[in-house]
Amino acid sequence: MAETLAAFQQTQYAFAAHIRDPDRHPAPAGMRPERMALYRELFFNNVASFISGGFPVLRSLLDESAWKELLGDFFARHRCTTPYFLGIPEEFLSYLRDERTGHPADPPFLLELAHYEWVELALGVAEEDAPPAAAAGSDWLQSPLRLSEVAWPLAYHYPVQRIGPAFQPAEPPPQPTYLAVYRDRADSVHFMELNAASYRLLQLIGENPAITGREVLGKLAGELASANPDAVAAFGRDVLIELEQRGIIGCC
Repeated sequence: MAETLAAFQQTQYAFAAHIRDPDRHPAPAGMRPERMALYRELFFNNVASFISGGFPVLRSLLDESAWKELLGDFFARHRCTTPYFLGIPEEFLSYLRDERTGHPADPPFLLELAHYEWVELALGVAEEDAPPAAAAGSDWLQSPLRLSEVAWPLAYHYPVQRIGPAFQPAEPPPQPTYLAVYRDRADSVHFMELNAASYRLLQLIGENPAITGREVLGKLAGELASANPDAVAAFGRDVLIELEQRGIIGCC
């Protein structure tokens, strides 16, 4: 029995290896080539459809040959750990980060663009919700704050929110791009462009649950040693109001 099971597993491994990369792995003995080609097409097309749907901007930037090469390399080399189709985009992102680095044909912003597109997908299916709206007249300087579980402050070298067929930068600009990508209270995903100060403000709220508006703005002013604390407080109060209205932060 054990020998039969071992032989069956070896056939399974050979079958999967051939499906992934037929040029390097022969088909199991007794399998007709046309049948194996059909299996490979079905598997590949299923995976490709999830990746194309999850990364539409990236797909639009590559011609058919380059896109098929990229997907074929992912299909052949990456070992997925999720049994769910919805997990394939994250597996593709892991492949780009850990296995595809330095490919000469890839645009320099490929990984960052893919991450930005994946974030939108991940937030769209996340089980958590944006925090409820604050009560009218809330004092944002005294209120304890929290970062929404479906709001991610992000920093990129490239302006990923602008990249498309008409804009493909060859070099990153001098300043990073700061974004908040978030799902609002109506379950729609958006992004908000930030500056360095508002990005750090969100980081501080995320790192210090229940911190009050006055406390977090004091911390921010301390980090911005050249800033006037009163000016930071005045600027920060308006920013906190906008962030709450968007559902990016809420009261504890």
